[in-house]
Amino acid sequence: MREFELENGIKTCVKENKNTPRTALSLSFTISTPENHAGQYHLMNRLLLKGTEKYSSEDLSVLLDENAIELYTEMKYDYLRFRFVALNEDFELALSLLSDIILNSTFAEFEKEKAKLKGELLAELDSAKLKVSDLFTKTMYRDHYYGHSFTRILEEIDNITLEDVKVSFENILRNSRKILAIVGDMDSNAVEVLLNKFLKDIPSSVDIVSEITEPADIKQEYVEIIKDDAQQAQIIQGWKVPTIGSEDYPKLMLLNVILGASGLSSRLFLELREKKGLAYTVRSSYETHQKSAVFSIYIGTEPSNTETSIEGFKEEIDKIKNILVSDEELQNAKNNIIGKQQFITETNSQQANLMSYYSITGKPFDYQKTIIENLKKVTSEELKECANKYFTDDFVLAVLKP
Repeated sequence: MREFELENGIKTCVKENKNTPRTALSLSFTISTPENHAGQYHLMNRLLLKGTEKYSSEDLSVLLDENAIELYTEMKYDYLRFRFVALNEDFELALSLLSDIILNSTFAEFEKEKAKLKGELLAELDSAKLKVSDLFTKTMYRDHYYGHSFTRILEEIDNITLEDVKVSFENILRNSRKILAIVGDMDSNAVEVLLNKFLKDIPSSVDIVSEITEPADIKQEYVEIIKDDAQQAQIIQGWKVPTIGSEDYPKLMLLNVILGASGLSSRLFLELREKKGLAYTVRSSYETHQKSAVFSIYIGTEPSNTETSIEGFKEEIDKIKNILVSDEELQNAKNNIIGKQQFITETNSQQANLMSYYSITGKPFDYQKTIIENLKKVTSEELKECANKYFTDDFVLAVLKP
């Protein structure tokens, strides 16, 4: 692993994986300004591969296909990411196409893409599970950028203009910290030369103070959707918790695995589905953003079991708050996460994306090592303390039912 800065200040890390035929690149730009209209960044992201001044959308698609280059853009709340995977011999071509897309996108097909996005979101919201998730998100992050859910986008998308999209992207280009990670069988010195050649015109990386505020604290709130044709009740309960980098981050990861993220062996699955027969689906999740994170529990159940399921949530939360997790269960949870950490870094692409993600959040490129080290140190007493600290009566409970 070798770290250096490009001539325009982009922080870069190259990891050489010998005898791998394809090289992966992940380039991230921080988002420091909330969008003016919900969906503005989402639409911008979709338009970035719709052609450049040199290539039409069709030309670009053919060129990528002919050379087996997988090139994507991803829009998250806190960063915009460009990534590609290419054969080692085509790395230079992929780099030139990436540079062209970043610097010369035309944002063609604006109205067509806006109409497609509206149609896709409406189709997605036909799902009862997504509908309640949408309600939960916009309630948890009410009046905040992180609360720009599907329904919020549909409410505001018609206000978005092509000029809004272009200005947004220009602002991101010029006012962002930029992080680059590359993994493959490439000499890092040779790669550095190519990067400075093809990415030199990208505006310099800058440390800018984010205008994205920390979301307000929440109080207990119950919200619901009545959907007459619903076949199931959909229930989500969640708490606002610290995000990546917090001293409680590894503890929350472990609580997530123990409660519901480890599938058949998780407590929620065993208690609510296997023993009580309440659930079609039950799980927990820990979703992190730069300024906030949410720990949530979800169940899909027979409508008549709605109250029983909510009481089941309370029982399992009370258990983990009052009874120490056994050494065996804690060790199994640690092994589960460490095993997944290895699984999600099997390919060059996975490694580059994870390195870029850690660095864009302000952590070292190899922060995964720190996470694993910290996980190994967590005790049952610390898990109990963490559960009592965050699983309070200040939660959002969202329900969809007939």
